[in-house]
Amino acid sequence: MADPYANNVYHQGGDDSYGTYGEGGGQDGYGYQANYPPHEEDTASDATEGHDEEDQLYEGEYQGIPHPDEVKAAQAKSRAAGSAVSELEELSEQYEDIIEDCGHGRFQWTLFTVLGLALMADGVECFVVAFVLPSAEKDLCLSNAEKGMLGLMVFLSMMVGAFLWGGLADKVGRRRCLIVALAINCIFAFLSSFAQGYGFFLFFRLLSGIGIGGTVPIVYSYFSEFLQVDKRGEHLSWLCMFWMIGGIYASFTAWGIIPRYGWGFSMGTEFQFHSWRVFVLVAALPAIASLVGLTFMPESPRFLLENAKHDEAWMILKQVHDTNWRAKGQPEKVFTVTHIKAPKTAEDEFIEIQAATGTAVQRWALHVCSLVDYYGLSVWFPDMIKHLQHEEYESKVKVFHRERVENFHFNFSLENQIHKEGEYIHDKFVSIEMKSVQFEDSLFEDCLFEDIRSTDTVFENCTIRSTVFHNTDLLEEKFIDCRMENTSFEHSKHGCHLDTVEDNDVLIYLVSFLGSLAVLPGNIISALYMEKIGRVKIIGGSMLISAGCTFFLFLSFSQSAIIALQCLFCGISVAAWNGIEVVTVELYPASKRATAFGVLNALCKLAAVLGSSIFSSFVGITKAIPILLSFAALVCGGLVALRLPDTREKILQ
Repeated sequence: MADPYANNVYHQGGDDSYGTYGEGGGQDGYGYQANYPPHEEDTASDATEGHDEEDQLYEGEYQGIPHPDEVKAAQAKSRAAGSAVSELEELSEQYEDIIEDCGHGRFQWTLFTVLGLALMADGVECFVVAFVLPSAEKDLCLSNAEKGMLGLMVFLSMMVGAFLWGGLADKVGRRRCLIVALAINCIFAFLSSFAQGYGFFLFFRLLSGIGIGGTVPIVYSYFSEFLQVDKRGEHLSWLCMFWMIGGIYASFTAWGIIPRYGWGFSMGTEFQFHSWRVFVLVAALPAIASLVGLTFMPESPRFLLENAKHDEAWMILKQVHDTNWRAKGQPEKVFTVTHIKAPKTAEDEFIEIQAATGTAVQRWALHVCSLVDYYGLSVWFPDMIKHLQHEEYESKVKVFHRERVENFHFNFSLENQIHKEGEYIHDKFVSIEMKSVQFEDSLFEDCLFEDIRSTDTVFENCTIRSTVFHNTDLLEEKFIDCRMENTSFEHSKHGCHLDTVEDNDVLIYLVSFLGSLAVLPGNIISALYMEKIGRVKIIGGSMLISAGCTFFLFLSFSQSAIIALQCLFCGISVAAWNGIEVVTVELYPASKRATAFGVLNALCKLAAVLGSSIFSSFVGITKAIPILLSFAALVCGGLVALRLPDTREKILQ
């Protein structure tokens, strides 16, 4: 039978010395022959002339004329560099034409969903620890320092993961690295939900973060290499929406699961599995779904071409072509490409024309300014809300001074109270909760405390006589400078999950949910206008507008105002975020794209750590410094962005 593709040869330009698919020309049919200058046969040697090279003087040396050998070497180097650039440009142009011939359809939308779930998993990971901490600190006996370390280690591990997987994706493949990274995330997220101690929980979340840290640099590099130039900006922006969906998913599921603290089971006091652990398992579902979907997806053909795997690349491109055109009702349309230019593969140098992509300093400055500011304000907003809640709570404290209570049965909970110089004689405190209660300089005589659960409750400089504490969590550390006379503690409750029982505040979930939902308008606008307006204008404009919005914080400082401004800031700044992701894809060649994305995403996570540390330190102290820092960072980032060239019609290198 005749070969149906025999007469269908894809040509790009005129004659060339590159190998072809299905043709001869070098090893495996993909030869590359460089046109290097011939060696000079008549060059004199030291042996024949009888002179040392150091003793022989070039007569033009004193006149400043370069030696002929130096001129030839420089010309050869220039030709080699020009040849490498030419190869890269020809392959890029041909690959772009092939992707256009394959069309945009079912294959890209399927890959869009699978990679979107991976990006969604990254968004979920950023919220998991923050949501589970209020409950996990009870089960794991966490101190404030340990809670801070846990939050810090999550972003540091994601930073390591971004750097690690970004580099590996350029060496061993996008799909393979993404599968391994997601598998690591799923395995250790699952194990962390069962960890009963702080050390194991921190270790498992650390490894889980290293896994999920690879998703962002790989996902954008992977997806961009299946997109034609006129679809790239829009569809990469649509892909960014999955990070927002991840935030909504995390907030919604945490809201529905964690407050149900009765969910789960326990095996004595050694093994506890409460509702926050159920949430940790549910939070891993997007990563699991993406992992399953990736098993049906192919490797990036552009990566395969960069590594001289032309047979595999051709088969994948044909699969993309046939999948799309069959879905469009044109199964008879034939994939006509049989000729793919092959670039030099032996340790190619990283070629980048700064005039076309902006300087490295500009790109890094843009990331630093925008990301430090974004994460700084993102942390500062919820912390300020908590601070305002705490201030409001303290303003409602009830103070009781020199009260005398005898023969009274306290069968109702005590909350947000201060009792000074009181006397409690023959009183019973039975089956109640004490939340934020403080007794100062008070006397307890012949009293009974039974079945007590407490939070932030202390006895300071009190005298306690002939009193029994039975089945309570009022342990020794709750009594500061107190005098005990004939007092006994029976069957005291031990374990952090019993020591502090605090209601889950749904506001933390509501604020995160609204902040994630507010990103939707900015995502839609940036996707629709990324190609029309351009990446640079969207990045610079949204950052400068966000800078102006920060000054609204000076006008009002209530909880509702903070929430509204958080939503406004997230909705505007996400356009800059999307633009940065698209520009990063377009600034680097395929051989270095994932590596560069990994380094810059690692910088993003470092910015999260710096922003959290810097901005949270000003909570309750002053609002002027965070606002001015945010304004300065946004303005600097916006101005730097406007200096970058527009890459709308730039073919991926």
